[in-house]
Amino acid sequence: MLTPLGVDCDSSWQGLTAGKSGIKPITSFDVSDYPVRFGGGVPEFDIEPYIPTKEARRMDGFIQYGLVAGIQAMNDAGLEITDQ
Repeated sequence: MLTPLGVDCDSSWQGLTAGKSGIKPITSFDVSDYPVRFGGGVPEFDIEPYIPTKEARRMDGFIQYGLVAGIQAMNDAGLEITDQ
């Protein structure tokens, strides 16, 4: 689970139960031309443990989030992909 509160289920859940908000000022791009200056980005997101950086560079961030969330869900469920 990737949320503005964390990059896994545990950290996201801890943030939720503590009543935290992941909404913060947007710093990833210049927002001066936009009426909204706050958003819910995914903090400390590191794709490298899941997908090689070279391959990830060709993917939009939302694709990366989806792939990582899917991998995390499979791991949490105890699913293992094999050739058979």
